[in-house]
Amino acid sequence: MYYSSDGLQRQLDSDNIFNAEDDDRGLYSAFEALACRHGMGAFLVTRFPKGDMPEFSANLLLSNWPEDLRESYGSVDVFGFSKLIALLKSGIRPTLVDGCVFGDAQSSSTKENVEAIFAGRSMNSNLVFSIHSADLNHYVFVFSGNRKEMPQAEIREIYFSTMELIDTRFDEYRPEGPRERLSGRELECLRWSAAGKSSEEIALILNISSHTVVSYLKSAMRKLDSVNRMQAVARACRFRLL
Repeated sequence: MYYSSDGLQRQLDSDNIFNAEDDDRGLYSAFEALACRHGMGAFLVTRFPKGDMPEFSANLLLSNWPEDLRESYGSVDVFGFSKLIALLKSGIRPTLVDGCVFGDAQSSSTKENVEAIFAGRSMNSNLVFSIHSADLNHYVFVFSGNRKEMPQAEIREIYFSTMELIDTRFDEYRPEGPRERLSGRELECLRWSAAGKSSEEIALILNISSHTVVSYLKSAMRKLDSVNRMQAVARACRFRLL
């Protein structure tokens, strides 16, 4: 039996990151069906945020949230510090949570702003859990709707169905890495930065100008979606580029 989405403004054909036509493996459709089958109108799949990459947009993989909701939530920049992530850090059991889980776990003012963003979206309860894939990538899953209760047997069904999707259909998300390939010189500059060398010192080591070193590092920062050298080095290490 399939449940309705209770009026969730999803605009599936035009607003979402992936739709059934774009997803030749049916991954989007599979999550959509799983959510609807259990009376949850919305679903969200993200990477588990890390210290150097806490942003919602950087971790978002798959969702049927409307575009305006994704953009509004991304703009408040609280995903990595949200109640959702705090819950998943404190336990591994899938949990049905009453109320909004996307606000800042610490700041009451930010929490109120986020709750206003989600008001009227028919996302008043959220089944949340995280799962590691076989290659140790860590994912966050949220199924949202208006259900106040859910039997443990049903929660287990959703959880194990999600595990099966990870094992059979998540190939396009692994391995994790930068959107653009880094050049050899960009990686050399990052390696020497990781060793604590300044731009001037790297220039002497590589026999190029310090201006060129800065240019390589800026390009590497852009490709790694980083705001400074330290963050770029951290992300390059996580992607096993260094």
